[in-house]
Amino acid sequence: MRSRTLPLTMLAALGLTLSACAGAPASTTSTSTSTSDDRASATAGHGAVAGAAELAEPQLGLTTIDPAGAVTHLDLLSERVSNLGTIDAPLAMTTDGRYLFVQTDAGLEIVDSGVWTWDHVDHFHYYRADPSLLGTVDGEGALTVATTNLSTSGGTGLFFAGSGEAVLLDTEALSKGEVVERFRLETDGHAGMTVPVGSFALVTEGQHGVATSVAGYTADGEPTGLREPCADASGTITTRVGAVIGCRDGALLATVDDDELTLERVPYPADATAPAATAFANREGRPTVAGLAGTNGIWLLDTRARSWRLLPAPAPLVSATAVDDDDEHVLALAADGRVLVLSGADGSVLGETDALVAESLAAGHAPALIADQQRAYLSAPVEQRLFEIDFADGARIARTFDTATPPAFTAETGR
Repeated sequence: MRSRTLPLTMLAALGLTLSACAGAPASTTSTSTSTSDDRASATAGHGAVAGAAELAEPQLGLTTIDPAGAVTHLDLLSERVSNLGTIDAPLAMTTDGRYLFVQTDAGLEIVDSGVWTWDHVDHFHYYRADPSLLGTVDGEGALTVATTNLSTSGGTGLFFAGSGEAVLLDTEALSKGEVVERFRLETDGHAGMTVPVGSFALVTEGQHGVATSVAGYTADGEPTGLREPCADASGTITTRVGAVIGCRDGALLATVDDDELTLERVPYPADATAPAATAFANREGRPTVAGLAGTNGIWLLDTRARSWRLLPAPAPLVSATAVDDDDEHVLALAADGRVLVLSGADGSVLGETDALVAESLAAGHAPALIADQQRAYLSAPVEQRLFEIDFADGARIARTFDTATPPAFTAETGR
């Protein structure tokens, strides 16, 4: 087993070094997209922005935030580490593979890692620019963030549960260093979502603090008239097919066809008794997503086939993500701190690590488990480490990176 430890105390200069611009060849690396409407809107620029260098391979990195708000970026190609600055103390974090959307006491702070991939369906374009701290969006209460898989077009959805405000940010403006709100709508306060779908958005409606339905809006905040029940709406993710919203009885799949926003219901199997999935994760953009069915099972939703599959869990789980590769790998973090590599066909164990994050889980932290096409990454806040795992080789630990401070929140960026 090859294992390498790299201390993250060798902080580099604030700016990331820009490589020379090069044409991007066809690639099989999956970084995926959102809806066809998003892809069409960005076709002319292929994801390029002024000042960014186009490179020949993805600029993958791990961008972390420590409990005090220090933002650090580890370049996975060069193993170089950069300090990107400091934000307020983080409470939660969501990423689209370029930006880190960080909830703080002040609302939302946005970090631009400066690395991203643009999906052209049959090939990809890879970019690097200067990282930056873009600013703050005001809001009250717990925040839910919904993204697409394109970081230079479309929108990013915010929902502040305390004030019931639904906000759609202009993602193209973010790529130019500007924080622009396309709309800000007032709703009844509830644990809701604003979900971008092409040039539209879905906003949950609630009663007594619980989401009960979703309604369609244009990017300018005008109602479309589309409304669908979605009891206990919770969890959203965008795949190559469309945007998913979890409901008590299954999921809604939102797509844009001929400039029209549509919703399809994908119900759980009629004989299902397992708990509903309330969060989803996958290798970015892939059609199949995973969500926990309580702690003892994993729901797999194939958005292309519009079907669910329930996998038994070999041990109590705290998170799961679908790689959705040719071998149907599913990754799961067990409650005892092990990473399990499972078969998506029957849930059998194909590989497992030692209990890498047992101390973090015992202390109540939630390690990040992230999958890309070739590797998985696991953060260990208490252990102060980041693990790179080769899930196709029996969960072999490929590299281990020690961190100077606890990685409270971790994102894989450049994908």
